Amino acid sequence: MSYNDTVNALAADAAQLEQVYQASLQAGEADAFQEAIEASHTAVPDNLLYAAWFYRLKQTAAQAKGYVVAWAWVIPLAVINGLLFWWLSDERYTITIKGLLPGTDSDFFPGIILLAAPLCAAFVLIYLTAVGHKSWRLSALIGIILLAAVAYVLLTYPRLGIRPFQEQYLTLMAIHLPILAWVGVGAFLVAGYRDSVNRFTFLIKSLEAFIFGGLFLIAGVIFTGITIALFSALDVELPEAVMRLFIAGGVGLVSVVAVAVMYNPTVPPAEQAFNEGLSKLVALLMRLMLPLTLLVLLIYLAFIPFNFRAPFDNRDVLIVYNVMLFAVVALLVGATPVNLAGLSPRLAHWLRLGIIAVAALALLVSLYALTAILYRTALDRLTPNRLTFIGWNLINIGLLILLLVHQVRVKEGRWLAGLYRAYSVGTVAYAVWTVVVILALPWLFGANQEALNNLPVSVQEIVYEKPDPILLKCAAGPHIYLMENGEKRWIDTIETFNERGYVWRDVYFVPCVDLRGIPDGVPIPADAGPPPQP
Repeated sequence: MSYNDTVNALAADAAQLEQVYQASLQAGEADAFQEAIEASHTAVPDNLLYAAWFYRLKQTAAQAKGYVVAWAWVIPLAVINGLLFWWLSDERYTITIKGLLPGTDSDFFPGIILLAAPLCAAFVLIYLTAVGHKSWRLSALIGIILLAAVAYVLLTYPRLGIRPFQEQYLTLMAIHLPILAWVGVGAFLVAGYRDSVNRFTFLIKSLEAFIFGGLFLIAGVIFTGITIALFSALDVELPEAVMRLFIAGGVGLVSVVAVAVMYNPTVPPAEQAFNEGLSKLVALLMRLMLPLTLLVLLIYLAFIPFNFRAPFDNRDVLIVYNVMLFAVVALLVGATPVNLAGLSPRLAHWLRLGIIAVAALALLVSLYALTAILYRTALDRLTPNRLTFIGWNLINIGLLILLLVHQVRVKEGRWLAGLYRAYSVGTVAYAVWTVVVILALPWLFGANQEALNNLPVSVQEIVYEKPDPILLKCAAGPHIYLMENGEKRWIDTIETFNERGYVWRDVYFVPCVDLRGIPDGVPIPADAGPPPQP
């Protein structure tokens, strides 16, 4: 049955007509539904239900296309956020790594790195609430939760004890606090619109805002560079506070402006304008990149057998894999149309095939990357970084499998709805894992301070300062030991040493008497026999 037949059949049933409208949104066929309503209203102008729907859709379209940025709110909020960025970027607010002994703390990175995203989200929420006439209670609650998350990180990161784990956790928080802030804004915008279409359209608008903000920042960098060059030509060096105002203050300013320009807070995510201006350009670029990404993935997979062990042996290669996988997922979201208006059936068919092909190849690479992480973890031990990225890989794999399953099950005309459902589930999984990472890592990887204090001082310093694996040896003996959980584990042969991927730069020399004072653990391998003493 066509939308025209459906609308006519439900001429007196408002509730069922609302269900059909929501279904049309999920199927990417809102334009066809609107055309059916317009035709029915024209044919029967006295029907109150048709008239109500006609003016509702007309008003929604006008709001989405005719939205004017509320600069009276944007400018003061953006300026205040920029000034806060400038103030908090001062070296007085630098995050430090807690030292092994009192007075041995060391600077790590500026505190604004952790505070930036929650602050931006708080000001964006103020703007969305005021202009969109939404709930102040909900926006205040989300803002408080985001700022509380920053406080939690600052209070708990010393629990991780050793320097590498503190550094790993803080670095991970520089990534996950922005994700949490993005999730908070998304939860605010889709409150009351919890269907997969509104979640997907929020993803699209987020992508557009990030790209628009990036363009603003590029312009800001050029302006800052020209300004510095002009003053340098006059032998004038700008003070550090002025430089921070340009850089940190500019980032805070742009973050609020980008969201305000790209998002209309007076309508839900699903009813935003997507077929004009930058929105149309972003969609076009993403779709043009789809075949190029497919080609790159095909070539890359062809080369994997010739360098199969690279991610297993090289941590940097593994990081590149994970960054690439997140980029591919973002590309799949950006290439997915909000509706099929403006796409011919043939182009829509090929677009669907391209998304399926890229998702299938990305799934293979994801499984390969996950295998490499699990292998490195099994050889050594679980760390905050490894646990975090194992989780992200599992979520990406689940998202890609769900996407492919939905595309196999749905009919050609309903393929957009299948993509929306997969992205919706993936978004929820990303949000949940982000919260788990922030809250759980300090408690899962807290240092055993008592075991550390029982070690000789020379070994304490190495364990505290150096990343895993820590291999110990004394000059007078031939044996090498792995330091783990306050115990030394004898490595029986050089062959075992090499098979586990250890390298000589990870071997640290300590006095033999100190090495003998460390309790013995299970040898490597476990059946190697009684461990010899150094």
